[in-house]
Amino acid sequence: MGILCGFAPWIVYWVLVGNVPFVTAVLVAFAVAIASFVVARVSGSPGRTLEIGSVATFFILTVLTFSVSQAFMERWIQPLSTAGIFVVALVSALIGRPFVREFAEVGQPKEVIESEPFARITSLLTWIWIAAFGGMTASSAIPPIVQGDATILDTRTPLSFVCYWVLPFALLGVAALLTRVLPDKMTPAAEELVRKTTFVAFAEAEIDQLIYLATEHANREVGASKEAYDIRIGSKGVPLVGDETRESWPSTYKVRERKR
Repeated sequence: MGILCGFAPWIVYWVLVGNVPFVTAVLVAFAVAIASFVVARVSGSPGRTLEIGSVATFFILTVLTFSVSQAFMERWIQPLSTAGIFVVALVSALIGRPFVREFAEVGQPKEVIESEPFARITSLLTWIWIAAFGGMTASSAIPPIVQGDATILDTRTPLSFVCYWVLPFALLGVAALLTRVLPDKMTPAAEELVRKTTFVAFAEAEIDQLIYLATEHANREVGASKEAYDIRIGSKGVPLVGDETRESWPSTYKVRERKR
């Protein structure tokens, strides 16, 4: 549901453009983008990257709509809009904040968010969306490049309606389908998730003492109905600030149901 709200301005825009005047479509989408950003900030919802990108993109499209000719907008408004969301998605991946991950983190426990599979899946899904948006941009740019008088309102010329509408939204549908299917295929069982933690031990503690302390600490974290296993200790402890007699040790573990 979160990612659907993040896409709300774009969905509204793509539904309206071609069916109402361009000014109306862009202004309504811009208003939805601003409203989504404000509501998300007030409620503390995720998706900052996509929301900021949406506001910026529709601000630019609004300026263009009032600045250029109707003929130019008929040819280029579709590739410009898809290029906008393509750039937003690409930037989110390049700055290390994949927009899919921002939404996927909601409601997930810390050990899932910090796990390697979660990072891998959300990164892959973000790049799938980037590829889809890139394909949408390339497809919708074909008519105005190949056919100078192309328009998104043309329903008779195959090149126009196929490249402006059919191919782009087929790609959008494929990306949405993969977003629904891939996480279930790629997410490991709960018993395979690796959790990270730290525990405190005296600096002179030996390896068997460290293992015991790591095990006790992990079992306290998982609760009475579960047990920690495959416990591994980091290679070096870090002295505590103000107390050099004790060290903080990193460790990892997996969780399973406690045997009765």
